Amino acid sequence: MKKYLFVLLVYALVLNISCIRQSKKAAKKPNIIFIMADDLGYNEVGIYGQKIIKTPNIDKLANEGIRFTDHYAGSPVCAPSRCVLLTGLHPGHAYVRGNYELGGYRDDNEGGQLPLPNNTKTIGTFLKANGYVTGVIGKWGLGFANNSGRPNNQGFDYFYGYLCQKQAHDYYPTHLWENNHWDTLRNAAYIPHESLKGDPLDPKSYERYKGQDYSMDKMMAKAVKFIKENKDTTFFLYVPFTVPHLALQVPDDEPSLEYYKKIIPDTPYVGNKGYLPNMFPRATYAAMVTRMDREIGKIMNLLKELGLDDNTVVFFTSDNGPTFSRLGGSDSYYFESAGPFKGLKGSVYEGGTRVPMIVWWKGKVKPGTVSNHISGFEDIYSTFADIIGTEPDKKTDGVSLLPVMLGQNNIKKHPFIYREFPSYGGQVSVRMGDWKAVRQHLVKNPDAPIELYNLKDDIGETNDVASQYPEIVKKMKVIMDTSHVNSEYFPLPALDYHKLSH
Repeated sequence: MKKYLFVLLVYALVLNISCIRQSKKAAKKPNIIFIMADDLGYNEVGIYGQKIIKTPNIDKLANEGIRFTDHYAGSPVCAPSRCVLLTGLHPGHAYVRGNYELGGYRDDNEGGQLPLPNNTKTIGTFLKANGYVTGVIGKWGLGFANNSGRPNNQGFDYFYGYLCQKQAHDYYPTHLWENNHWDTLRNAAYIPHESLKGDPLDPKSYERYKGQDYSMDKMMAKAVKFIKENKDTTFFLYVPFTVPHLALQVPDDEPSLEYYKKIIPDTPYVGNKGYLPNMFPRATYAAMVTRMDREIGKIMNLLKELGLDDNTVVFFTSDNGPTFSRLGGSDSYYFESAGPFKGLKGSVYEGGTRVPMIVWWKGKVKPGTVSNHISGFEDIYSTFADIIGTEPDKKTDGVSLLPVMLGQNNIKKHPFIYREFPSYGGQVSVRMGDWKAVRQHLVKNPDAPIELYNLKDDIGETNDVASQYPEIVKKMKVIMDTSHVNSEYFPLPALDYHKLSH
């Protein structure tokens, strides 16, 4: 009898310990991984309609998670889009609204883009304050090693990659940055924008644009190391990949390169439209995307291997639309990179700002969910706060996507999505339900008219119906006027005269 009671006591004790461990595991805040491609078009992922480029791992994320069909990057170009993402402020309120360059390509003593100021509240500072170990691996573009904008000053414990966006025009750079330290790579120096100096049909002519250390491989190794080193903590890993931003470069041993060479008609690109020459430009572009997709698969397999897949939420998106067709040897029209949308990178039409957005969260997000909820990068800050069960530490322009992700009914919708871009002639857009308003050429014409499109009937923004709906146009004008605050670095005279404050 005593032996029986002893066994019961031991069993109860073991069961109690197990319950405590499960309770702690359940209470632990989830790890967050945010993966962002660079210049990847809406239609360059298989699950979104791509027919040539293979992206099985990204497609799997969507099939096991939720795919958003109406999600907007922060801006149609790199730096401002990243600023919106990190700060939760749309581009009418954000500090960085364009690619404001400070230096050249060498970036050894100076360079980079306009830095975020000291004391900026970012998703990095927010999550760090809430107990997360924070890392960013990839392309930064919001400050340099010697100023306020460097990642370690903006809430990130660890950084590895490109600080300057211009340096990221080369996948075989002489160095990358680890925190604020120069990490020398085994690659020769050359100008990342030059024309071919040999026979375009001779493979030897392209050898000078290759090296021993491919930057994506170096960054992936650091990402794997970060996850392994922090498997027993709670971490946030922001992975802004440089793929498929130009230049066109992929290692010769990339398996998909040979596959694409066989199925894609190609002619050499000699470097006459920027960036670096490439003998098989279309095949290389496709191989870059497929290689990135495989790296994403490695991250997902690692999470499973380490037992982290039950408590990690993974996001995948792109920082803006696909690059200008034929720039640097790219061919956005051949791949139908923007899908049915009008415009490419640099445009506030749908093709320049509507991007893929996939969220994977095992046991939380219903597999295979597709949502037409209208959302944008400004929502990520609020979404992270909701995921960890707290409120944002500042006022943002976003709303949480968590109720959408979890299939709940208490979904708060944006009254509108506002985008402004003071470069490329000056542009503004507003998405309000099915309506989309656009103003262009505001630098030359501050009184530029509002174009109006009904995206439900006209997804390609081909039929301007502004004259038929004057009341809608009037509402759009009010939104445009009241969503902008003046910026010292990014003036937009057509809107600046309102002198509004936020």
